[in-house]
Amino acid sequence: MRRLRWPASVLLTLVAATSLSVGPAAAATRSVPADPMAAVAAMQPSWNLGNTLDAIPDETSWGNPLVTKQLFDTVRANGFHSVRIPVTWSGHQSATAPYAIDAKFLTRVRQVVGWALSDGLYVELNVHHDSWQWIATMAADHDGVLARYNATWTQIAAAFRDEPRSLLFESVNEPQFTNATDAQKTQFLNELNTSFHTIVRGSGGGNATRLLVLPTLGCTPDQILMDNLATEMASLHDHNLVATVHYYGYWPFSVNIAGYTRFETTSQQDMAAAFTRMRNTFVSKGIPVYLGEYGLLSYPDYTHPDAVERGEAVKYFEQLGYEARTSGVTAALWDAGSFLNRDTFQWRDPGLVAEIRSSWTTRSGTAAADTIYVPKANPIAAQTLALSPNGTTFTGLWQGNTALVAGRDYTLAGNQLTLTAAALTRLVGNRAYGVDATLQARFSHGTPWSVDISTYDPPVLSNASGTTSSFAVPTQFRGDRLATMEAKYVDGSNAGPANWTSYQQFTTAFSPGYPAGAIALTADFFNATNDNAPVTLTFHFWSGATATYHVTKSGSSVVGVVS
Repeated sequence: MRRLRWPASVLLTLVAATSLSVGPAAAATRSVPADPMAAVAAMQPSWNLGNTLDAIPDETSWGNPLVTKQLFDTVRANGFHSVRIPVTWSGHQSATAPYAIDAKFLTRVRQVVGWALSDGLYVELNVHHDSWQWIATMAADHDGVLARYNATWTQIAAAFRDEPRSLLFESVNEPQFTNATDAQKTQFLNELNTSFHTIVRGSGGGNATRLLVLPTLGCTPDQILMDNLATEMASLHDHNLVATVHYYGYWPFSVNIAGYTRFETTSQQDMAAAFTRMRNTFVSKGIPVYLGEYGLLSYPDYTHPDAVERGEAVKYFEQLGYEARTSGVTAALWDAGSFLNRDTFQWRDPGLVAEIRSSWTTRSGTAAADTIYVPKANPIAAQTLALSPNGTTFTGLWQGNTALVAGRDYTLAGNQLTLTAAALTRLVGNRAYGVDATLQARFSHGTPWSVDISTYDPPVLSNASGTTSSFAVPTQFRGDRLATMEAKYVDGSNAGPANWTSYQQFTTAFSPGYPAGAIALTADFFNATNDNAPVTLTFHFWSGATATYHVTKSGSSVVGVVS
């Protein structure tokens, strides 16, 4: 397709408007290596200002407060060297030519970027949710999308042309194109990346040598997509280019569906393979990789119970730090407010963040579980926990500042750590339901592995009635926690939104409410089930206990009974 050419008068109008409305951001004192590989390596570790300037329609619309400089002070003080600042421009831009960006919004973006730069942080600035809001329609409106995209980057480039080289530009976040063939998608992305490159380089100033970040389709680290990007980058004959992809883990584990409750072999191998592809396709050939987003799709979410069990998430982040470090990939943690509380500037889970920070420089030992469940109704017996040293050496078991005694409190055979019945009896105390004690398995380096000692009995469910929009199973959890839920019809076929598996998605189909003593079934779950067709639910708990339950919907009414 033909490339759109803009009249000089339009371009001059846009550049003039941008220059008049925005002053220069604060200058950074950071010295940026000339070599792109070294510069991107200096950006490690990185952090995302998620759900903020990219929020729709405004900065606070998705639950985060207005950004202040103190936020970047906090990020820098916690060891991060760079920040990715996603920006959605569409709601602050005219939808028709000349697609002018609102001067007030551009000033605000300049202010936020300036605060980060003044803290000595590298900053990566992008075009974010515009990718699905209007860029995705390129198959139906090729020239219109390209014109708006060109106008957007012409204005951004002009506004930031004199900023230091510690500011990077990313052409577009997670590019996608609706109603397009694979060949068209590749062509469209190449057009956008090439146009972005031409506009930024042609705008002069610091943009002449600024590091420019180019994504794969969807920012997906599949081999063919990375190969396509590598070919395009080579065609641009520009040393100052950076490849970017995202990684949110093996999808069934990342959202807790299809029974993938643990960070098991498949999930581990998926991660290792993704980083190997990044290294082999780009890093080994001298092309830096910026992993612009990483995390788990369902963890953490401080507004809901954990869909991914915390210990399994810790193991995921521990390995991810190792894979990024050994692959030479700079990784940016996606944080939409679930890691750093932007009101208090405190980490919501300091232990998890300590694990992430440790992974930047070393490995940590982990274990098969982070909870030992001790049944209240039975005599207390010794229990064994498999350790995963990850190249470290186990050095001891502690409760607070007190070391447990080897031989008396625990034994170690290979990587099998066994707590004695006497130690567990002492630790559970009066055997109240829930966590009675917390231990630390310490290793020669890295962070300790926390192990909760929890008293439980198998959960008890009760009959209930409700509606498809409001139904919950009364549940006495009795110290246990829910791992997943299966749903099947009487004939054995799967029931629920994910009809390709019996194990439904945590939060999407069901969600435990521990304080309320209930397991909620969602409207989405019932909308995907048949009328007057009993569904057998099997709830799987982390202790290993299971409980079955039957629900039947009739119109909007639901009845639930214990098996």
